[in-house]
Amino acid sequence: MSNNNKHDSADAVDTDGGVKTEAYLDEEINIFKPATPFMRDHLRVIWGAFAAWVLVVFGPTTAILIAPTFMTETTILGGFPLHFLFAAILTPLGALLLSIAYAIQRDRLDTRYGISHEQSPDSSDSVATDGGED
Repeated sequence: MSNNNKHDSADAVDTDGGVKTEAYLDEEINIFKPATPFMRDHLRVIWGAFAAWVLVVFGPTTAILIAPTFMTETTILGGFPLHFLFAAILTPLGALLLSIAYAIQRDRLDTRYGISHEQSPDSSDSVATDGGED
């Protein structure tokens, strides 16, 4: 059985079509103590998106638990209860908008730190898409 803990550079295989870059991949990743400015900024975006996600997903449910009478008896848009609007329409829409906002923020970070996800046209290296060897 081979030793999977050993990483020889001669046996290294690119895994998912990503492009090797020197911007941040040489550092150890630690979410509590980011090693590079890119990691710090990316972690800031992740935690901000997580906090917004918690509000979007659990906010309506918490509001229904805190004020059930108000949320169920208040009607809008032709008779829909307020809790239905929040739970069935605004929560999924909010999650979609958060996904878009994260993608935009991540693209801005990539641009700021010079990270490219495009493979150069002169590169003839084949990449294993499943993490295995070619």
